[in-house]
Formats: sequence, structure tokens, C-alpha cells
Amino acid sequence: MKFMHLSDLHIGKRVNEFSMIEDQTYILQKILELADEEKPDALLIAGDVYDKNLPTVEGVNLLDDFLSGLHKRNIPVFMISGNHDSADRLNFASRILRNNEVYIAGTYQGEIAHFTLKDGHGPVNIYLLPFVKPAIASVYHEGIESYHDAVKAILGAAKINKAERNILVAHQFVTAGDTSPECCDSENISVGGLDNVDASVFDDFDYVALGHLHGPQRIGRDTVRYAGSPLKYSFSETNQKKSLTMVTINSKEEIKQEYIPLLPLRDMRQLKGPIDEVLNPKNYRNGNTMDYIHATLTDEEEIYDAIGRIRSIYPNVMRIDFDNSKTKPNDTAKLVAEDVIRKDPLSLFEEFYKNQNNVPMSEEQNDIMKRLLFE
Repeated sequence: MKFMHLSDLHIGKRVNEFSMIEDQTYILQKILELADEEKPDALLIAGDVYDKNLPTVEGVNLLDDFLSGLHKRNIPVFMISGNHDSADRLNFASRILRNNEVYIAGTYQGEIAHFTLKDGHGPVNIYLLPFVKPAIASVYHEGIESYHDAVKAILGAAKINKAERNILVAHQFVTAGDTSPECCDSENISVGGLDNVDASVFDDFDYVALGHLHGPQRIGRDTVRYAGSPLKYSFSETNQKKSLTMVTINSKEEIKQEYIPLLPLRDMRQLKGPIDEVLNPKNYRNGNTMDYIHATLTDEEEIYDAIGRIRSIYPNVMRIDFDNSKTKPNDTAKLVAEDVIRKDPLSLFEEFYKNQNNVPMSEEQNDIMKRLLFE
């Protein structure tokens, strides 16, 4: 049996005030085309379907188009809510949609959702665990003090038949994942790891389809995996290779994974250097100038209309920073009260200028200040 594993669609997301809906429409269409090629038996969506509790109209329409495309291809969908979703809104019409093989677990209500598919090797059980907090789990289970306790209690109550093949779709922060800023800056990770879930709670499952972290990665074993987001949603993700995870399960001992690259309509890139280098045709001739850009300019002199000049080549520039001697931290000693009394105004201003800009005043600037102070 063959599964597509997706997560963290974040439909309707805006990055630096740029709407990603066109990029999301493009990548979801590519996923439908991959479905035509791969012919999966089902699609798993591990949470953060939308980016906000109250999704946009265009976001709702896009998800509707995507699910309709999967239905036309007779591909069942197993979908859970994530921490960005409104669980109740995602749950809307779930019982009706189930008749069309769209299985949604938006909320946890005391028992984990469980569905079964069958192939030549027998049943494959698919368990859907939406994002759950300790407060939610404690309504139905005792002794819940942490996220780990919550997930452990819920899965323990499920009474998994380990003789059969079992898949779990979950959206949690699982210990052993890459939680560095390069991985998941666009996700909120609790300080001190308060939302950690240890991967050992998943031992009864043959494959765990995780969502929450945007960098594709395994957790402990190859069959506990974050699919990652299909698009880059932060400049911390620029070095990530986005992919679609294909999982083929034959017997319990025979599980194969394949990672199919997902190429976006517009990439997210970081450029650094003097503005003349950034705008040099030889440096962008072979690249996509429509990409989303974070430019860091290293020029020492002031640049007139830097954003306008960069936007003339890269219309989707999202952010500009400066990295030069003026922006570097200055560790020189601050002026003390007796310096103010002892020194003349020009000397004080010269020190102030140097402390602020990390460079001394030029001769021309010095002359201007002398004239101003004299007047």
C-alpha cells in the first residue's frame, strides 16, 4: 500500500506581507500531478492545513479545489488539525465528507479516530491524532501534566494491535527533531521544551506521519518522520530541500520511503554583498529574478533608494538589511558626566558620531559641524 505524506500546508499564509496563495496554488497542483504519476492509495496530511484560526476565503477555496482534485482521482485523504488550525472549523462537515473518503480529525474527543484500509497483506490501520494539549487530554485521562503524558495516555488507550500494520498521523513537537532556527523559525517552539513528546510513545506504529517542523527529517528511526512544509515560509528555511514523502508499506518488515523534490513557483533566497554586485547581470542572469529575496548590503556609503534599485531587478524583494562598520556593535566606552563638563561640544559630537557609526567623521563633516556650532 502506497501513501503520500504531506504536512504544514499553511494555506493562506502571508510572509513579510506577501500573500503565498499563488505559490500554494502552484505547488498543490504539482502535488496532484505527482499523484497522477505515483498513484498512491491514500494521502496523509499531518496538520497546519491553514495558517490561521480564521482562514481566508481564498484559502478555503484553495483547499476545496485540492480536496476535489484528490476525490476526482479516487485518492482517500486522512487529515488532522495542527496548532495553527481552528480544530472546530476544520472539523466542519467531516461526517459528510467521510462518505467521499475525506477523513478529518479536527478535535480530540476522548478517543483517537481510527480507519482501516485493506490490501493483499491484510488490514492497514490509520490513526488520526490532531494537535493536542495537556488541558484537552486531561478531560478524558488522568495524570496528565505534559504534552508527552497527553500523547502517551491517548495512544495507550487506543489498544493498538501490533500484529497488524499501523500508521499514525500526528502533529506534535517530537524529541530528537532538528529544532534549530535553520529548521523551524517559522514555527513557535516552547522555551525549555515544555511541549516535547518523546518518540518512544510511537513504538507500536509501523509508520508515523508527523507535522509541525518545517524541515523534512526522521526522528530516531526512519519510519517516524516529519514531511516538512511543501514551501519555504521563512528565510531561515532557504537551505532546506522541500520534498514530498512517498511511503510504501508491504509487510510490517518491508517499508520503503522515497522523497520527491518539490520545486516552487518562486524560491526564497538570501543575497549578500555590495549593491553593485547584487545588481550585476552576471549574478542574476541564470537565476529566477521573481524569487523572494532577502538582501543584505555591505556598502559603507549611504545608498539612495536601495529598495527601489533592488526591486527593479527583484520585484519580490521582501527584506533589506545592512551589514557594514556602521551597523556592527560598538564596544567603546560610553561618555561619562565629567567628560561632558571637560570637553568642548565639537569633541563630544565627534565621539558621539564615532560611537554611533564605528567610523570617525570625515574632514568635510567636521567642517560642517564647526560652522553649525559657530553659528
